[in-house]
Parts: sequence; structure tokens; C-alpha cells
Amino acid sequence: MSAERVRLDKWLWAARFYKTRRLATEAAAGGKVQVNGQRAKPARDVQVGARLTVSKEGFEYELTVLGLSERRGPASQAQLLYEESAESRQRREALREQMRAAALGTPRTEGRPDKHDRRRLGAFKRGQGE
Repeated sequence: MSAERVRLDKWLWAARFYKTRRLATEAAAGGKVQVNGQRAKPARDVQVGARLTVSKEGFEYELTVLGLSERRGPASQAQLLYEESAESRQRREALREQMRAAALGTPRTEGRPDKHDRRRLGAFKRGQGE
């Protein structure tokens, strides 16, 4: 953590936002990461105090860089590299709850229908009822 500048893709990987550096590079190149409100390329240097916006899997993280690292370490160490804003955390939790509620309304099946179920389904589709 002694460097004063680190490449964006390396920092995102070290902070454990992406599992591989290649995924971090693709996210930055694809416009999923902004540094200080501007779209950033993977090779852009990140400094302590920079404000990052990371869009990942439908969630948006607003972060402030607190530390730099080019090496990926344990998750407990990675969490010390950034601080997420309270508003960002609240928005993510609200979105997560909405997604859970939507998933509860989706019917679940017990698996593939067996022979008896297929015959009942065929009869229903033909209008014969049960």
C-alpha cells in the first residue's frame, strides 16, 4: 500500500469488486466505472480521495478511495481500501429488498412433470379439464 497511484483495473481487482483483473478491465472499458464523475479507462491512475462509481450486476456503488493496493489480499484488508457512502448503501439495500419481493412472487416448480402430470397438462390444454 505504499504506491501513491495505482491503475484503476488493479485497484478494482485488489478491492475485490471483480474476481479477476480481466473482468475489472472489461468493466472499466465498458463504461461501468467512473472516477470523479468521468468515465474512466482501465489504465487510469487512482489516487487516495478519488470518488468512484461502480455499476455491477444492477447495483451501483459510490465509493471514496481510502487506500491503494496493487495486490489482492484478504477481504478484511480489501474493505480498508474504500468507504461506501451511506446513500449508496441504502439504495442498494432497497433494491435488494425489491428484488427479493419480486422473487417471492415468482412461482416455483418442484421439477419436471412426471407422466401423470404431463397427461393432466395435455388434457387441460385440450380443454377437457381433469
